[in-house]
Amino acid sequence: MDDALLTRLSLLVRLENPDDHAAWQQFVELYGRLVYGFARDRGLQDADAADLTQEVFLDIAPKAGRWHFDPALGSFRNWLYGVTRHKLARFFERRSTQPVGSGDSNATQRLAEVPSPEPGLEAIWEKEFQEQLFRVAAAKIRDSFTPSTWQAFWRTAVDGEEGAKVAADLGLSVGAVYVAKSRVLARLSEQIKQMNVE
Repeated sequence: MDDALLTRLSLLVRLENPDDHAAWQQFVELYGRLVYGFARDRGLQDADAADLTQEVFLDIAPKAGRWHFDPALGSFRNWLYGVTRHKLARFFERRSTQPVGSGDSNATQRLAEVPSPEPGLEAIWEKEFQEQLFRVAAAKIRDSFTPSTWQAFWRTAVDGEEGAKVAADLGLSVGAVYVAKSRVLARLSEQIKQMNVE
């Protein structure tokens, strides 16, 4: 398994137990926002995207714990993408027979468009997953660093600011800013590995 972002198989096994609330919480934390955001980006309103996300999770809940990795079939994330695309297509099919007014003159046209299996959508799905993985991992480790260390990391690594400017703003040396960035990146990488298959 050379894809470093494959879903941790132990988490999938734990999902077989519907009473393992910690596993389900971690699963929803990682994938809920991904499915919801993907639906919103396809033109669904907030409530519709939330309903679709719930439909996806209700559909996969009985199957998630029995999912087994087979390189020929692809990753769990690709399977989830397929389930999400299917639910989205069904949503648009239902809506095409019952158009809903939104005040937007293009709403009916957008609702009639069924998502296609074009390669671009898979790339968007993967990018959104990686962004969500970063957000969850960053939130988990943030409190283990001082505010100045976190700001030095965030401003240089995420916001792309120059180290000298960040150092001056935070009252640190430029070297300290880059050491802080390196420490947080190392911890972030470790956290992502804990959340996924190594």
